[in-house]
Amino acid sequence: MVEALENNILVPQGLIAHGRGECFDYLIGEKTQDFAENAINAAAATLLLAKYPVISVNGNMAALVAKDIVELSNEVNCKIEINLFYRDEKRVKAIKKALENAGAKEVLGDDDLTTIPELFSERRKVSKNGIYIADVVLLGLEDGDRTEALVRLNKKVIAIDLNPLSRTSMTASITIVDNITRALPLLVKKVKELRSKDRIELVEIVKNFDNKRNLAEAIKFISRRLEALSEDLIGH
Repeated sequence: MVEALENNILVPQGLIAHGRGECFDYLIGEKTQDFAENAINAAAATLLLAKYPVISVNGNMAALVAKDIVELSNEVNCKIEINLFYRDEKRVKAIKKALENAGAKEVLGDDDLTTIPELFSERRKVSKNGIYIADVVLLGLEDGDRTEALVRLNKKVIAIDLNPLSRTSMTASITIVDNITRALPLLVKKVKELRSKDRIELVEIVKNFDNKRNLAEAIKFISRRLEALSEDLIGH
């Protein structure tokens, strides 16, 4: 992450956001739990059913999981688009280079841009050939305003977020409460597993997933784990 900061892929605010996420990773035991696997299953089915899926990439994602982003893009034939809260052309070029070095053949985000209504940060700028026309958007480590704006545009949003209480987690169509370094490789694997399923089976997987209920399971898990840890401390 420090190297990514030095290479202009990250900004200091990105390191702070990463640190906040790491806190929640400790709370879930630093491993992929059942609630995350349930969400990954639904996310994989959603991506396979999508007509025009797009992976929205920020600096943290490019620093942590560039190769996995490219592999997922190849598996589901989806676009990769750079979208930044703290945007400048040097950062866009640095992130694009990192993705291309990981094998990406096409990276959007510095092409024909338009804006998302009601957003006022640099993240309102999206590619006319990417997020603007997407039916499904996969994003990680995202701010709540933008997630809400995408949902208002009737896009299905798949979020990877370690904090089950964040606005992004609560607003997204599917929230994977897990560390992105674990979740994205597992999502690639699940896409490969589900590829042989017919459309009816995939639709059923998505239909049976309830994001609010799944988030509740994540919160209950954290609560139970904290209670167990506190009891261990006093020898109960």
